[in-house]
Amino acid sequence: MNITKTDIEGVYVIEPKVFEDSRGYFFESFNEFEFNKNRSHLNAFFPVQDNESKSSYGVLRGLHFQEEPYAQAKLVRVVSGEVYDVAVDLRYDSPTRGKYVGVRLSGENKRQFFIPEGFAHGFVVLSDTVVFQYKCNELYHPEVENGIKWDDETIGIEWPVPINEIKTSEKDKKWQTYNEYISNRG
Repeated sequence: MNITKTDIEGVYVIEPKVFEDSRGYFFESFNEFEFNKNRSHLNAFFPVQDNESKSSYGVLRGLHFQEEPYAQAKLVRVVSGEVYDVAVDLRYDSPTRGKYVGVRLSGENKRQFFIPEGFAHGFVVLSDTVVFQYKCNELYHPEVENGIKWDDETIGIEWPVPINEIKTSEKDKKWQTYNEYISNRG
C-alpha cells in the first residue's frame, strides 16, 4: 500500500497493491494493520460504517460533513466509473483552512482518498455511471449533518464538468457558503 501526502496536512491518496493475472485482479481495500502502523499519517482510522452509492454523469454530491461530537473521517474509493473527489479544509486552526484538494478516483486506477475529520467532502461523476464506496469512522448522525455550497466562490473548486451539466439534490443546493459557515461558528 502506497500512502501519498497531498498539499493539505492529513489528507492522503492511497494506492493499494493490485495483483492481476488472466483471471482478473485482487487487492486489499482496507487492512487495519497497514493503516494503523501509519498512525502518524492516518490517526488510527477505525471504520464503523461502510456506504455505497450509484450515480450518473454530472451528479455532484457534496460538500458534506458532520459537526462535533460526531465528525467523520472517510476513506473513499470508486468500484466502477470515475469521479473527481474533493476535500475542503474546515479546521479552525489550520493554515490551509478554506483550501481544497481534489483527485480523480476510478475503478481503473483503484486509488483511495483519505479525508480526516474537519473536512467537507464531495465528488462529481465523470463517467456514464459510478459506483462509489466510503468507509467512515463515525456513524451517520443527521442532527449534526452540515454542508457548504459546492459552487462557493471563496473556495473556488474547479469541477471538471460544465456547470450546466451538474446535477445536485435540492438539499445540496441549499447549503451555506463557506463565509457563512465560518461566521456562524463564531
